[in-house]
Amino acid sequence: MLKNLFAAALLCGAGVVQAATNPLFAPLYTADPAVLVDGGRVYLFTGRDEALPEGKDYVMHDWHVFSSCDMVNWKDEGVPIKARDFAWAKGRAWASDIVKRDGKYWFYSTVEHATVPGFAIGVAVSDSPTGPFVDARGSALVTNDMTTQTDIAWDDIDPAIFIDDDGQAYLYWGNTVMKYAKLKANMTELDGPITAVPVKDFVEASYLHKRKGVYYLSYSQHFPEETAYMTGPSPTGPWTPRGVVMAKNLKTKTIHQAFFEFNGRSYVAYHNAELPGGGEFRRSVAMEEFSYRADGTIPFIRQTKAGPRANPSAACKR
Repeated sequence: MLKNLFAAALLCGAGVVQAATNPLFAPLYTADPAVLVDGGRVYLFTGRDEALPEGKDYVMHDWHVFSSCDMVNWKDEGVPIKARDFAWAKGRAWASDIVKRDGKYWFYSTVEHATVPGFAIGVAVSDSPTGPFVDARGSALVTNDMTTQTDIAWDDIDPAIFIDDDGQAYLYWGNTVMKYAKLKANMTELDGPITAVPVKDFVEASYLHKRKGVYYLSYSQHFPEETAYMTGPSPTGPWTPRGVVMAKNLKTKTIHQAFFEFNGRSYVAYHNAELPGGGEFRRSVAMEEFSYRADGTIPFIRQTKAGPRANPSAACKR
């Protein structure tokens, strides 16, 4: 009975704290993790898969956010924004990313445009990492007609936002062709041209992070997807391929990674489909702890059921 009550409360976004093992956040089906570390807490943003067991397409209407101060106990913070909160969008709450700048939280997300055929990238803003977020532009930041490298409707997806130490913001995104552009300091306008990045076997899920002066550009390659990465001396390369760090999933063809540091340790969030009833369109976010090698390269990371060990920050005492 207690287990059933807990599951119902979590499904309703009641702020229940869950002691986690992989995959996270049962009974919700979640996908496309994005991570923000702020104030001694990890904020994990996910899409929500709502397809029926026999579904043949992604059914995603909103994003959820969960938080933890110790990497084990996760609080459901609810729905900070829905796809239709962008008035110009048709729907489709696909992959997102988030960053903090000047005390505000900037949320970049994939939606389907209502009037420009294809997928688009929107940007929303909030005074809190848990929202609510509101459309920061009133229009899309990137639309399908702005990129001409391919003729597919879904080549402008999976935004990844990164702010370098000098304050310059970069947006990476794409499917089939990886692209990037600089952003202006207002975080709502491109600052220069859209540039294609030649990456062999690139599919989607570009993600940029920095550690000890080295830039790591990770992404999904091949299909079914596996996670690979490159390193470089700047946010725009030149890039050196470093190989595969996570193998393809068994029950879904996608994977979608986000690397981050928390309280002195290194982590990667990703999704598989290992919850009961999971599948191609009913995925589940999971997380692993890992250690960089002495030369700064990322080792091959195996998916586990245990997930990360406890790593409480000072925020746990507040």
